[in-house]
Amino acid sequence: MARDPRHDVLFEPVPIGARTLRNRFYKTPHCSSFGSDWPGTQAHFRALAAEGGWAAVSTEYCSIHPSSDGHPSVGARLWDATDVANLGLMCDLVHEHGSLAGVQLWYGAAHARNYESRMPAAGVSQVPSDYLFVQSCYELDLDGIRELQRWYVDAACRARSAGFDIVNVYGGHGYPITYQFLDPYYNRRSDEYGGSFENRARFWLETIELVREAVGDDCSIAVRTCIAPLREGGLAEEEALAFIELADHLVDLWDLQIGGVIGEWGEDSLSSRFGAENYQRPWIEKARARTAKPLVGVGRFTSPDTMAAMVRDGLLDVIGSARGSIADPFLPRKIEEGRLDDVRECIGNNVCAARYMQRALLICTQNATAGEEYRRGWHPERFTRAANADSDVLVVGAGPAGMECARVLGERGLRRVHLVDAAGELGGALRWVTGLPGLGEWARVVNYRRIQLDKLSNVELVPGTALDARAVLDYGADLVVVATGSRWAADGLSGTTHRPLPGAGPGLAHVLTPEDVLVRGLEPPGERVLVYDTDGYYMGISLAEKLAREGRRVTFVTPFAQISPYSTFTLEAPRLNRLLRSLGVELLAEHLVERIEPGRVGGCHVYAPDRPLSWEADAVVLATQRVSEDALWRGLRAAGDAVRDAGIRGLYRIGDCVVPRLVADAVFDGHRLAREIDTDDPATPLPFIRENRVLGASSEDYDGTLRTRPSGDYVPSSRRRRGGS
Repeated sequence: MARDPRHDVLFEPVPIGARTLRNRFYKTPHCSSFGSDWPGTQAHFRALAAEGGWAAVSTEYCSIHPSSDGHPSVGARLWDATDVANLGLMCDLVHEHGSLAGVQLWYGAAHARNYESRMPAAGVSQVPSDYLFVQSCYELDLDGIRELQRWYVDAACRARSAGFDIVNVYGGHGYPITYQFLDPYYNRRSDEYGGSFENRARFWLETIELVREAVGDDCSIAVRTCIAPLREGGLAEEEALAFIELADHLVDLWDLQIGGVIGEWGEDSLSSRFGAENYQRPWIEKARARTAKPLVGVGRFTSPDTMAAMVRDGLLDVIGSARGSIADPFLPRKIEEGRLDDVRECIGNNVCAARYMQRALLICTQNATAGEEYRRGWHPERFTRAANADSDVLVVGAGPAGMECARVLGERGLRRVHLVDAAGELGGALRWVTGLPGLGEWARVVNYRRIQLDKLSNVELVPGTALDARAVLDYGADLVVVATGSRWAADGLSGTTHRPLPGAGPGLAHVLTPEDVLVRGLEPPGERVLVYDTDGYYMGISLAEKLAREGRRVTFVTPFAQISPYSTFTLEAPRLNRLLRSLGVELLAEHLVERIEPGRVGGCHVYAPDRPLSWEADAVVLATQRVSEDALWRGLRAAGDAVRDAGIRGLYRIGDCVVPRLVADAVFDGHRLAREIDTDDPATPLPFIRENRVLGASSEDYDGTLRTRPSGDYVPSSRRRRGGS
């Protein structure tokens, strides 16, 4: 297919100082927890985006000195030659695909944990971190400022040695010391680096100039800057924008963002619950008026029409993306090839950010291969033909896990794949979860897979068909995959008590589950509804929002220290708190429900169980725990010889049928089984590459492993599908 001419503008080259972007797509700096500690994972993850058409690919924040480490969070770093070697691998692989490699230099000052180095952090002024507990810094004197600037220069020179083309003197998110010098909230100095706007800007300006002089014409200079701090008592928006004018002569590319990692990082990485694509446009418009230099901005872009409009309107020169590039590293290639229906659009649930917030390796709901490119050798657009491709497969359950498993089995050439579901529509729980307030874009998980499944001639969709164990045995499949999902417990079973809740149970008009409300359409009786949440993520708060918007008087009770604690990781907690309070929802954290009676709910404070409390409630909605719908699996396992007699050579289960969990984990589970369906024991995952040096092994062995990669060329999926050769 040919590229739509409306999108031609996205594939024009863009000069940025000493370098030129081959198109307008830029994978912006974002955290992954790979950093310099997982050099193979880092290199192959970032390089895959270059293969997918992103003209520039950047690291996350990169520490310039041991007195600024983020441990246990993992970022990049350029402290010495070993870091140069590790990040050099990323540069090499990115360059192989004709893209530029970027690095984002960071010194955290008061916000640097230094749990690894145990060094004191240097800062603008001795003010404690508002991000970390029991954390502060010492105030730099003039000699210390010069030393810090030498650290920046040294790191920039190491970046050039590693092969980076773009050096970003990072000042965004309120996180680096460059921004903290500019912000009077942190800068309490009375010398030439404090007081007036010009004085507070001096350190950052000098540092950019020194870095530019050090790298010469070998590298372009980018600056990531916060154009809308969105906090009271700190840097004014006008001063944030004025800095662009002040530093413009030193900068080749401005990298724009809003909000800070302190307090409101979620405004920059706004979830789809709270904002649509291109939500940062109003601030980008203000920045555009301050410079004629190239601008790269973000806004969870997924539509090429929106991207092209931002360029044609003169607002952005370069389309930046973090989450979109994770969901589909091949987004530019697919736009260029006119294959828009093959794009895996980001759903904006911020599970990628949540993993970093939990100090864990990045994952993605839409893209199960994210972070697995090196250690498992997975490629999102490339599949090997299965050794047992002459098999017929029955997948029972068309939720996210089942759909992904069937899709990958189809891509791997299994002879016949039947995806069967009792419901009339595909999608499992996402059929109704996406009806909750703000969660509509989660439907992209289902929509993308439905489109891909329809293109696979060896996959047949069979909705509206319920199968019991006998029917599965009679189906005639060689391999059976059970993906029957999970349900919410009707008896109040929870991780808090590990036992049912007195007064709860199925069939009670005044005690409802999420499925009762959202699938069966049951109305909670009366006006007063208590939502009890021991799950801690989206379901309880979403039900509270829904019921409050419908005019109910809602009391939200949770044993956790805050409402929806997982939403802290997805960066949604501040907005959720404000939203529910604005709707009049009574929020009771650190409280337990102990019994349910008609018209009344009994409980207590978590730390005062000897002081009983009660709340008036006409109805209770329980979001306590999900339990696996594994009756079919257990029935087939119990059938024993009958399974073998039916010719079934393999029986597997995936997704919530095994363990209820995040949608991202269910999708990964289905993907993993299909990738390994022809191994000796597909139920047991193959070992993955662990990036650890082994005592007694040589550095050559380690380096050789790091540079090992999957073989083969990218093949557009359209060539492997119905109508292709």
